[in-house]
Amino acid sequence: MAEALRARIAALTGQAVTGLSTLRGGDLSHVMRVTLADGTVLVAKTGSLVTTEATMLTAIAAAGCTAPQVIAAEADLLLMAHVPQAPADGAGWAALGHGLRALHDTRAKTYGWPCDYAFGAAPIPNAPMTDWPTFWAERRLRAFADALPRDIAVRVDTLCQRLPELLPAHPPAALLHGDLWTGNVIFTTAGGASLIDPACYHGDPEVDHAMLHLFGSPTAPFHDAYGPLPPGWQDRRPIYTLWPALVHLRLFGDSYRGLVTGCLSAAGV
Repeated sequence: MAEALRARIAALTGQAVTGLSTLRGGDLSHVMRVTLADGTVLVAKTGSLVTTEATMLTAIAAAGCTAPQVIAAEADLLLMAHVPQAPADGAGWAALGHGLRALHDTRAKTYGWPCDYAFGAAPIPNAPMTDWPTFWAERRLRAFADALPRDIAVRVDTLCQRLPELLPAHPPAALLHGDLWTGNVIFTTAGGASLIDPACYHGDPEVDHAMLHLFGSPTAPFHDAYGPLPPGWQDRRPIYTLWPALVHLRLFGDSYRGLVTGCLSAAGV
């Protein structure tokens, strides 16, 4: 398999592959560091949805938010520029704030994305809608309701029925990263921040903020650079955090039940 992959990469780049090693992460796909004959370092990713990911990375970059350059994408292979990583600092967090603001200032007329996506066994339906509470209920919280524990599914359904009174009907249809936890941000040696592993769609900007705070603690330079969120965001935060919590419950099991029930309780159900 490795030799076949080396041959494919060589054909796409026009150079021999002199190094190929597995990178950390990759829970849902295989990610490798590639070294070419001239010393160039790339990242290769395999999987059934990599061409869609390439489209998303290109859209993020076009919005003015930094993402790895797509070198080539075909069938089940994506080649990207390698982004050197550095510890997060104030400049990096500020860069992320500015980049995320540019991303969210890129708008559409409807919520969703041109095609569906998935996190492994967790489907992400993206068929467009014009009503945000309905989109969040049907395309996110109920996306795999039949795979949830019965008691959780009942509480999720109760919350979905209340969403028209809890969420804005028509927030900006912003371009979202869609899986913006801190592990999908590469802080760089130049004081920048690059976004990887997107699951893009158009929706309420607060969704990305909820995910970013779920497994991380953005510092003041991030908030200063991005700007304030609309009033009432604190009340909406658990509703938006519930979606990644449900995904983790679906993919990784009962250890995430407490996170899910905590979100549901905070949302009032």
